[in-house]
Order: sequence, then structure tokens, then C-alpha cells
Amino acid sequence: MPWPGLPVDALPAWALLNAAVFHDVKIATLDGKGCGLVCESGLNAEGAYELPTLLSVPHNLVLNAGAVEEYAKEDRNFKQLLDVAGHNSTRDDILLFLLVQTVLASRAHQSSVVGVSNPWTEYIKFLPQEALVPTLWTEDERLLLRGTSLESAVNAKITALTAEFDKIQETSSDIPCWNDLLWQSRAVSLRDWFLLDALYRSRCLELPKSGESMVPCIDMVNHSSSPNAFYDESVKDETVLLLRPGVTISAGDEVTISYGEAKSAAEMLFSYGFIDPDATADSLVLTLAPFPDDPLARAKLVAFGEPPKIHVARNNGSIHWESSFAYLMCVNEEDGLDFRVLQDTEGNRQLRVFWQNADVTDQAADFESLIQSHELFALLRLRVVTIVQERLQDQLDRLTSSPAPSSLPASSDISATRSECARAASLLRQIETSILEGSIEALEKERLELLADANVVAYLGSMETANLDIVDEEASNGADEFS
Repeated sequence: MPWPGLPVDALPAWALLNAAVFHDVKIATLDGKGCGLVCESGLNAEGAYELPTLLSVPHNLVLNAGAVEEYAKEDRNFKQLLDVAGHNSTRDDILLFLLVQTVLASRAHQSSVVGVSNPWTEYIKFLPQEALVPTLWTEDERLLLRGTSLESAVNAKITALTAEFDKIQETSSDIPCWNDLLWQSRAVSLRDWFLLDALYRSRCLELPKSGESMVPCIDMVNHSSSPNAFYDESVKDETVLLLRPGVTISAGDEVTISYGEAKSAAEMLFSYGFIDPDATADSLVLTLAPFPDDPLARAKLVAFGEPPKIHVARNNGSIHWESSFAYLMCVNEEDGLDFRVLQDTEGNRQLRVFWQNADVTDQAADFESLIQSHELFALLRLRVVTIVQERLQDQLDRLTSSPAPSSLPASSDISATRSECARAASLLRQIETSILEGSIEALEKERLELLADANVVAYLGSMETANLDIVDEEASNGADEFS
């Protein structure tokens, strides 16, 4: 066990000690959901001038980038660790802080000169030691994701988490106190790092003023596609949970928030370990690779500046897709694309992108807008539509050629967690198959419309004529040679 667990029954005492206040609500264990927040008495926000506060958490308990920096001021040993292994992102610093707290929590009964305890040292004992996010699935369970948009995403995340953990171990091993506490004692493992990442992804909130933050107690509130509460920051810098306007809840009702209305099924499963069957967001994101034989492929990737993707969404039966890189991918030198390496007065070299002899480096991620006025825009659009359709068809073929089993292999020790993973993977496959089929059909309709465009017809006709001329010339040359 990464740390000794505490029952939620002990949470009110921790909250009282640290000035977190529950107003007519309590944390309880819910069937099939783990912990959640339940209303103790009826509350009404209809026509209320001031929305009822359900939970308030003081600013000093909120874990974010600023809190980690403050902790580093209190603990010079942690500052050493943060300086060599942190300062990459808010997430990385928070995970490093949580890693130290897990060790302190598990070694509370032992004397140690390293680490300063704070409220999170105790609070972390209330957090679950299992999570249903796919990075914590077994290898057999992850096979259920074959062909889905999560397959490559989960594999990439596992690789990244492993590299992060290895780097932390490598850099902190040079600090004697942390080497003894973390590595020589084998106090933490790679799985602990995976678990902390899962807890962060599933519990992190985006606060209006404080940004990415973990907020104790509020992070135990469950999701609903029809939430009755929301979180905010008060004028006192407290993080508060408020009843939504116009909502009435009765004693015993669960208090819920939204984890994100626009999140796709894959995003929900990746970050939270479940898919909301009532969610309205119907979308998926796929990776897109440049043409393998494109001599400008590497330059295009560097200029674009981010991993190429295709985003497909379905709204009320209507398909919408976008892929900024696909437009850059489908234009070439003969269309007016050019790359140049320029050097400034200080000797720095920079890759610049030119379109129709104009420097468009700052617009490289929006080539669709740049080519709108091109005389052969319809032809360029046809290229893009064809590429996107082929990528979606490849994904659908892979998805349907590796069907998920209805259940995992029968085993005497199979757990409820594994069956939940199988159900989530099956639902994801159904959702993404439906989106892909609808998108491919819509793209085929657009492709046929573009093929009928006058400019495209004229261009293709000229290409046919040119090809026939080449054939005639080759035939003539062949006849002369024969003679």
C-alpha cells in the first residue's frame, strides 16, 4: 500500500481541524461510486439572491503551483528536490509534492529529518489507492482498447510517465537525504507515480483565479451530466461549492458537479476512468502522420509546432471535422509552399514558412485560411478531405478487425474493477465506431461534391491531357527507337 488509508468517517475531524466547512452536506460512501457528497437537509436556490454554499475550503489548503512554492520555502530539503526534478509544469511540481507526502504519510511513525508535514500529509490518506484510468489497467485490460483513439494515447502516456519517474530517480539520487528516503528504502515505486498522476488528472480543477489546483473535500464530489452544484472562488479566496441557480435538492440527494460538458468519451475514460452514457459530447481525436515520401515532412512538422491531429465531432446528427495540419500536409512547392532558414543579426537560425512568396510563419497552424483565396482551393480541399477520409477509414478498419470480447477471460480471481474496464472499453468502441461510420459517409459526400466542382474538373482534365501528351511522346520515341 502506498500510504495508510483512513475511512471517510474521519474526514469531518480533519476538516474541522483545518477550517474546511461543510454546510448541510456530508461525505458518504455511495453504491457503485465510492465516496460522494450527500445533502443532509433540503436546499433551495430558486430565486435566491445569494446561492447556498455547500462547502468552503480555505485558500491555504488548495494545492497548486503557488502552494508548492510556499512549501519549498518551509522545507529546504524539498526545495533541493524541486530544483533538480521540478519546475517543468504545475502538474509536475504538484506530483512531486504529492510523492513526498505519500512517503511522509507512510513513515509518520518513524523519525525522519526529511520532510515537513502539512494538512496534505493527512488528507492524502483519504484518497483512493486504486483508480480506473487506463494507465492503471492491466496489460490484458488495455488490449480492450485496440483500435480506439485511446490505444495510442494510453501507450504514449505510459511511456511518458515511466520516463518522468526514471528522471526523478536519476536526478534526486544525487541528494543523500532523498536518495535514502525515496530509493534506498524503496519507499516509492513506478506504480505509485502512475497512481499519483491518475489522482491528479481525475481530481484537478481549473479555478478562476488559482488555475490548476487540487482542492481537498471538493475533489470528492462526483460528476453528473445534469449537475446541481458548481465550484468557484470567493472574495475571501476560499474555494466554495455552490448550489446551482434554480436548483432544489432534498435530504439524501447526491450533490454533483460537471467534469466537463465538452469532453469526449475517450477523454472522460482517460482522465476519470468512466464514460458518462448521458453525456452530449460526441467526438474523437486521432493522430495524423505526414506523407512518408514527402521531402518537406519534417519541415512541416517543425513549422506546425504541435502534434498533428484530426478532431471529429457530431452534433445533432451533423458531422464537423477539423485538421489544421492536413492543409499544410497537402500543399507542396508547386502550389506555392516554401521553407527558408533565415539568420538574424545575433546568429540565431530560424525556419520560416512562405506561401505565394509571403512570409506566413505565424500562420502555419492555420493554412486553411491562407489557401481560401487560392484559385484551386476546391482542389486543395479535395486533397484534404481525401486524406482525412482515408485516416478515418484506417481507424475504423482497425477498430472493427479487433473486436473487444464481451468479457475478460474467465478467472477465479477476476475483480469488479476488471469487469468495469471491460464495460467502459466496450462502450467506447460502440461510440467511436458510430462516429467514424457517420464521418466517413459525410466525407464521401463532400468528396463527390468537390469532384464536381468546375475548377477541379478543369484541372483534372488538363492533367489527363498532359498525361496523354506524355504517353503519345513516349510512344513516338519508342517507335523511333524500334525503327
